[in-house]
Amino acid sequence: MRLMGREAIAIVPAAPVRHRNNDVEYAYRQDSDFHYLTGFDEPESVAVLVPGREQAEYILFVRDRDPARETWEGRRAGPAGARRTYGADDAFPITDVDEILPGLMENRARVFYAMGFYPGFDQRVVGWVNGLRTQARNGRHPPQEIVALDHVLHELRLHKSRSEIALMRESARIAARAHVRAMRFCRPGRMEYEVMAELVHEFRLHNTDTSYHPIVGGGANSCILHYHENDQRLREGDVLLIDAGCEYQCYASDITRTLPVGGRFTPEQRAVYEIVLEANLAAIAKVRPGNHWNEPHEAAVRVITHGLVRLGLLKGRPAKLERDGAYRRYFMHRTGHWLGMDVHDVGDYKIGDEWRVLEPGMALTVEPGIYIPVGARGVPKRFQGIGVRIEDDVVVSRAGAEVLSAGAPKDPDEIEALMSASRA
Repeated sequence: MRLMGREAIAIVPAAPVRHRNNDVEYAYRQDSDFHYLTGFDEPESVAVLVPGREQAEYILFVRDRDPARETWEGRRAGPAGARRTYGADDAFPITDVDEILPGLMENRARVFYAMGFYPGFDQRVVGWVNGLRTQARNGRHPPQEIVALDHVLHELRLHKSRSEIALMRESARIAARAHVRAMRFCRPGRMEYEVMAELVHEFRLHNTDTSYHPIVGGGANSCILHYHENDQRLREGDVLLIDAGCEYQCYASDITRTLPVGGRFTPEQRAVYEIVLEANLAAIAKVRPGNHWNEPHEAAVRVITHGLVRLGLLKGRPAKLERDGAYRRYFMHRTGHWLGMDVHDVGDYKIGDEWRVLEPGMALTVEPGIYIPVGARGVPKRFQGIGVRIEDDVVVSRAGAEVLSAGAPKDPDEIEALMSASRA
């Protein structure tokens, strides 16, 4: 509210209920901006911030208590609960929003609102503004400007508080346990979806859900970046790439580990793996206050380019290959993204034309990879079908970087030892 100014009002709707098919609903997940501001996770709700208003600066419109509906759909907080439990200065039934909200907008200079995310609600906001315009002769003036809420709010979300980092730390801890469980379970003959079931089992044991559909790709599937079928049998001599994270109290983890299906890496798999691991460590070393966003990526690219030359998969001078982007044949994505309430979290990567400078409290992933698909021209067959990605969740700290996902082993000897012990 301080950033908005006293002449403004912010309107933030809750996420709508989504239908999967016919009358079956998806599990409800609150809008991240709404949850960030309110902690209130019921649908059919609207949060309103009115800086400088004496009666109430923070107002919630929520579903009223209804014993009949609650018998079918579960408990509701109601306006009294919104005030008592969620700290609203005042709260009203959502059925009263058309009557009350235009009055709160009256004579405010600006409306902060995220236009375009919920088109149906956009029309209601426009309708309230136009309704006030028709009453201008009566001294009821509408706001003159609609300002993108995300410009202010997403800057706040980019910088995590101590309590947010604690939630992300727990999310990563649970996800790391799931990866360890998958490593212990993996062996030739099992199905990719069976490994996925182990991940989801661990998530649900801690009352979390997946933060995205897990990627569980064995052999050639390890080279498909967003592989999602997870329906093939695991084979001796292949690698298995697992990209999976969970969501703990609306905060996401995002971890990738690559392991040998048979319990031991082949010489070629280990050679590729060790390049990616070196790139991962080099990139993490660049995650520190004062460095810019692209420095971890630059470090990873340098390591991977040199490594591919050593393997004979690229030919030429590494510096020129790096400048020319030759590595993109095998490493075609960037090294990370912001992480938080959303897996690909909000926040600008550049300020103007300059890469953003890293600051304490920012959270990101570090995920270099090398992918050598089956049938790759000019590549020896012993390297084909090897896809390796190593992804960690990292928070910028005052001293450098805290790796939240350290509980998931990534040293190849440690992975082999863990898998061997599970088969003893």
